[in-house]
Amino acid sequence: MAGSFEVFMDAESHVRFRLVAPNGVVLAVSEQFADKRLAAAAIKDVRECAGTGLIQDLCPKPSLEPVQKQHSTPRRPVVRRPYNSLSTRAV
Repeated sequence: MAGSFEVFMDAESHVRFRLVAPNGVVLAVSEQFADKRLAAAAIKDVRECAGTGLIQDLCPKPSLEPVQKQHSTPRRPVVRRPYNSLSTRAV
């Protein structure tokens, strides 16, 4: 199932639309429009270009320097024995 567009009035009484995923998560919210006709035209434009839109990677480039691991004090391994094999001492 595809997502859906919801047309709504915002707090300032402007028309907007949002793109909602099938699981109910809001993926995008539009700018404000003067009326529903303009919002519907914008939805049409989004539908036409969404499938062909290019991806622009604006993330910073990763560092090429290796990450330094922090060395901690080594611990002795814990050896666990079954209860019945524990030696008992008389005190």
